[in-house]
Amino acid sequence: ANVAAAEELERHRRVQIYRVHDTPSEDKLDSIREYLAELDYSLLKSGAVRPSHFNQLLKIAEDRDQKEMISDVVLRAQSQAVYSTENLGHFGLNLPRYSHFTSPIRRYADLTIHRALVAACILGEGGQSAEEAAQLPKIAEAISDLERRAIAVEREATDRYLAGYLEERIGEEFNGRIRGVTRFGLFVMLDDSGADGFVPMRTLGPERYDFIEERHAVVGQQLGGVYRLGQKVRVALVEAAPISGGLRFEMLSDPIEDPDFKPGPRRTRADRTFGKKGRKTKTDRGARTTKSGNTKNAAKKKPPGKAKKRGKANAKPNAKPRRN
Repeated sequence: ANVAAAEELERHRRVQIYRVHDTPSEDKLDSIREYLAELDYSLLKSGAVRPSHFNQLLKIAEDRDQKEMISDVVLRAQSQAVYSTENLGHFGLNLPRYSHFTSPIRRYADLTIHRALVAACILGEGGQSAEEAAQLPKIAEAISDLERRAIAVEREATDRYLAGYLEERIGEEFNGRIRGVTRFGLFVMLDDSGADGFVPMRTLGPERYDFIEERHAVVGQQLGGVYRLGQKVRVALVEAAPISGGLRFEMLSDPIEDPDFKPGPRRTRADRTFGKKGRKTKTDRGARTTKSGNTKNAAKKKPPGKAKKRGKANAKPNAKPRRN
């Protein structure tokens, strides 16, 4: 019905609001190809990538028990579906045209299509006026924005309820998987509740990690251990903040070994910038002061106070659910 409605309005040359889902950008496709190559997967290197290629990829991943890991990467390669009077097709559904004409709960986009059909097919009163038709581009932009806001509010409410529920379980251990990787730490989603929480980078242990964006991973500088997107992990709940909906975890699982890792020069104690609590060591402070040429006053200066904590419990992952 959604396709037929769009086709009928095109036949009558009526302006309409389409539900569009653009093809993934080349930059995103290049990034996903690099990540997949590390896991011995491949994606079409030339020609148009179609949903069937992603579906085939997920089928192979399911056979290897890696579907969730690969699904996360495929999701991040997708554009977000929006409303537009310009027909870009719907990549996710593999359709050349698509509208929102019918649903269990009528959306505003559905109503604009209904009124357009009434006017185009001369079905009686209540048809779309010329004035309303002229406003459709602005309407499409407005309802796309409202949809994004509604998704954000829904997610925030869910996060707060989950944080309130888990507040009494601080100290317990949970199974989960990494849903987001940043230069500041890892986002982990728990298997049993779907709650999202943050693991600050500074809490991953004495090893210092580098964020490798194209690999969706962090890699240890000395031992080469890897935490990557989709990886199954075990975490402990450290902090829950029901007001903000944030959770903070401690990583209990060891990183994955990288067989291709080549260690860099071994760091000395003076090179280490992270102590157990993420503070700079006295050696570092002395080295920095000496380097600046102010050695006489180095001993007189008071050491700086505790560094402000990063990666609080109210951190949020940036992955958003996609809707057709």
